[in-house]
Order: sequence, then C-alpha cells, then structure tokens
Amino acid sequence: MEVAVIKVGVGNTASVLFALERLGARGVLTDDPARIAEAERVILPGVGAAAHAMQNLRAKGLDAALRAFPRPLLGICLGQQLLYERSAEGGAECLGLIPGEVEPIAARPDLPVPHMGWTAMQITQEHPLLEGVASGAYFYFVHSFACPLNAQTIATAEYGRPFSAVSAQRNVLGCQFHPERSGAIGARVLKNFLSLPC
Repeated sequence: MEVAVIKVGVGNTASVLFALERLGARGVLTDDPARIAEAERVILPGVGAAAHAMQNLRAKGLDAALRAFPRPLLGICLGQQLLYERSAEGGAECLGLIPGEVEPIAARPDLPVPHMGWTAMQITQEHPLLEGVASGAYFYFVHSFACPLNAQTIATAEYGRPFSAVSAQRNVLGCQFHPERSGAIGARVLKNFLSLPC
C-alpha cells in the first residue's frame, strides 16, 4: 500500500515514514497534487505554525488537493489542526474539512505551554480508527493549540481543559497526539488507519 505523506515544509516527517514502513506500508513524501490525488491514503503531518503551514500548502496547490481527496486522510498534530476551518495561531484560514476554530492552550504555573508528554485519552465515540484502543490509554502530545470539542470529536484529552484528541468527519481524521511516537498503542492507531476501507 502506498501512503502519500504530505511535504508541508514544516516538521519532521521521518518518524511517520519509518512508522509506516514498520507496518508494511510504503510512505511517499510528496508535494505533488497529482500524486496525492492518486494515493490510496494521505497523511498530513506537521509541527510548527498554522499560518505558515497553510501558506506552504496554498503555494503548491495542496490545499485544493486535500479538500478534494475522497479516501482516508489523517492529520497528525498540526496536521489535525489544519483540517479545521480556522486557527487562532496567526489568524489562519485552514482547510475547512472539520468545523470549528483551533484555540491556544492557556498557560498556568502548573501547566506550562506547550503541552508536552504522555497524556491519557478518553474515547467518546466508537470508530474504526480506535479499534483495540482502550479509553484511558496514554499517547504522546506536543502542542500549544488545541482543537475544539464538537460532534466530530471521537476522543478527548485534557490539559487545563478538555480538547479534541481525535476527530472524524467522513473520510477525514485527525490525531492531536503523535501516533508515530506513541509506541505500540500509536502503531495500533496507524494500523487501523491503514485498514480503513477506501
């Protein structure tokens, strides 16, 4: 199976490619809209700022390619945030594939930002992406902004307040955590993604 991993121009994609290889899938790092359109699945990774990432996507016509993609699409970390309508980070207009606006995490003396480390996730809706994942399982997070709770939220986590840890809207899926850095349980999420029907 070939998985197109979007070359956004921000963040490290090597760990995503290695994780796919371990699961027997071929990850191809690309910023070619034609190749993305033909892929069996797409992963949109990202680390960094939403406005800069969206600027890069628009400059290469990747925003249109992602909006039109009809098969399973997974956003990871910043990639999940880019799936929403807007982000308060730089006032970015995002892909609009999931409703809502991404908001900053409020720093507190006991809760520094970014939120970084292993945090428990609570499943709120059954979904094939989370098959075999127990509510309360720990995943690895690194983020300063968070996705809102709404009808598309299928799992939550909490850091000061609850946020959408996993989102699903038809073929479009998002994980705020890094499955590629979350050990065996993260590998299970990626395996489930690879098993979703096209």
